[in-house]
Amino acid sequence: MNRILKYFPSLTDTQRFQFETIIRLYPEWNSRINVISRKDIDNLVVNHILHSLAIAKFISFTDGSRLMDLGTGGGFPGIPLAILFPKCNFHLIDRIGKKIRVAQEIAGEIGLTNVTFQHGDVGECHQKFDFIVSRGVMPLPDMVKLVRKNISRDCRNGYPNGLICLKGGDLTAETNAVKIPLLIDDISTWMDEDYFKTKKIVYVDAVG
Repeated sequence: MNRILKYFPSLTDTQRFQFETIIRLYPEWNSRINVISRKDIDNLVVNHILHSLAIAKFISFTDGSRLMDLGTGGGFPGIPLAILFPKCNFHLIDRIGKKIRVAQEIAGEIGLTNVTFQHGDVGECHQKFDFIVSRGVMPLPDMVKLVRKNISRDCRNGYPNGLICLKGGDLTAETNAVKIPLLIDDISTWMDEDYFKTKKIVYVDAVG
């Protein structure tokens, strides 16, 4: 919990309780349903929760913003972001039912009321969102094609609506294939753990 407070010291009591609870719940659920690599569950706070929250260092979502978490798995980055932005609405989608179930159960146990869930394909979702967020689900050009229909043109945040993806490694081929404006930021700009040395946030302006 101290790692989270290091970067987000102004959490409310409710948010602190929710983060403390998911730190306990994810290992318990992971022992039954594998949503995080068993080799990586000991790194839950840095590699999954803080990694998800890095998006909040890039942008602070305006109250009322609507976000889709594509390929959420067990709830990343959607659940940590939903805790941090309780006045925004998050729709979490994944094709694997057992992973969505874990995310639903954890969200219910911590009292999250600003999240909805969809077991299935993004093609079945016809809602509009301000941003699509994800953690390395698929190559960027493929994602742009899939979700552009889901992005609202009514912008309410500091950046135009679009995609915000957590990525790592060499992104040259992916980014060169995207023909619309994008921005890449190093997470190590805000977070100093070794894990973030090669991690990046990629923002794509899908309405520009």
